[in-house]
Amino acid sequence: MIDPRLPCLIGVAQRTLRAEEGDAPEPLDLWVEMAERAAGDSGGRGVIDAVDDVSVVYSVSWMYDDAPARLSERLGLAEGGRHLSGMSGTSSQKMLSNAAERILAGKGDLALIVGAECLATRKRMKQRGESVEWSHPPAERGKIPFDDPFHPSELAHEVFRAYLTFAIFDVARRAHLGLSPEENLRQAGELFAPMTQVAAANPNAWFRRERSVDELIGVSGDNRLIAHPYPKNLVAIMDVDMASGLLVASHEKADSLGVPRDKRIYLRGWCEGKDPVYVAERDELWRSVAMEEASSAAMASAGVGIDDIAYLDLYSCFPSSVNFARDALGLGLSDTRPLTVTGGLPYHGGPGSAYLGHSIATLTQSLRANPLAYGMTSGVGMHMTNHSYAVYSAEPGPLALPDRAAVQGRIDASARRKIVDNATGTAQVAAYSVVHGREGPRFALAVCELPGGERCYARSESADLMEAMESREFVGESVELADGGKGVNRIVG
Repeated sequence: MIDPRLPCLIGVAQRTLRAEEGDAPEPLDLWVEMAERAAGDSGGRGVIDAVDDVSVVYSVSWMYDDAPARLSERLGLAEGGRHLSGMSGTSSQKMLSNAAERILAGKGDLALIVGAECLATRKRMKQRGESVEWSHPPAERGKIPFDDPFHPSELAHEVFRAYLTFAIFDVARRAHLGLSPEENLRQAGELFAPMTQVAAANPNAWFRRERSVDELIGVSGDNRLIAHPYPKNLVAIMDVDMASGLLVASHEKADSLGVPRDKRIYLRGWCEGKDPVYVAERDELWRSVAMEEASSAAMASAGVGIDDIAYLDLYSCFPSSVNFARDALGLGLSDTRPLTVTGGLPYHGGPGSAYLGHSIATLTQSLRANPLAYGMTSGVGMHMTNHSYAVYSAEPGPLALPDRAAVQGRIDASARRKIVDNATGTAQVAAYSVVHGREGPRFALAVCELPGGERCYARSESADLMEAMESREFVGESVELADGGKGVNRIVG
């Protein structure tokens, strides 16, 4: 007997709009299109009219006065739940999980989750000198709804770009494992090259071209360094035009709508976890406790282990996010399972906070084709802070939701370092990166350990120091810090 409240995906849709097609329509138009296409994909009757819960992933491309309400108006929906996400790579999965929990609790029957970015179109419009004038702007433009705040010392030291923070984590991990910078970079290329093969075969991928390891890691004019150790070809691409839509219903609602059983993909387990918000406060910079706890809890809810998962889509904005997930899941380098179903964020494309909509939609198609298999997606938000894992299968089964408070409690019990805003004297480098611009290296940023066990951020624009940091392992080196003014700790020796 199948639980009538068991949530299942009944319809999915996604679209990639290429430059040769012209400019993309605005996000609202794409959300409407994705809703209608997902309804058509379900094979059911009267699906759109039955939607009682609408979730919209925040769009960087355009801020609306009330995105969920505007979409609901366009679809002609009756009143119901209306939700807008913050800005996080976990958004699509988090909204889907939240909708599933409302369905389980009898607080809804059919939910729609949509996302869209038109950043490639906006970039072309800017190059043409055109302004964007899409519909329903807010009376006053609000702030971007980041899931987490920034530490004042992070703002002072410019520790707010993902390419910098994920690179710092990458360096910490390689030092922990005793890998040389050259070995670590080659491993990153070997990890991501198979993703380009998946992208090449995916009609929805932004870059449908297979690339070699050397193409990915070799620094050139077309593959400049972004932040040591990452060249451009190992970094997520956000300037894409993409949209996705997901419909999740209770099992009994899917029956009443006439959705065929072979269209349904059941949510079998999910969990979220949150690492410390600030980079320097993590005791162990080379791992994610939240990834370990959330992934384990999601699989336990589904009653499966990692060896049972046939399809994986690990959030791949940078190599460190994939490697941290591999470590958390116990996936060795010898594991032959592909780590993405889409091609990954650098090659499929990472449309803002909405990538997981594409991940889940693609996984749904894979599981429909292989109904005896399990699949799992992961999401990463902010600076490797927020994490989501979810397990899916075409076959329904018992669902035991994890104790989220207990999961987060175990994460919070891990040791944390105090961040000191202003530090002078001797310190030891715990992790670092060198940020590059188009003209070359701009500044080095280090997370430093102080004699009392606290941590601080420090930076330098010294060409000699930046060259040394990139030519050899600098973790563990002693440095001298001085007051650089405006809250900056300056590396002076």
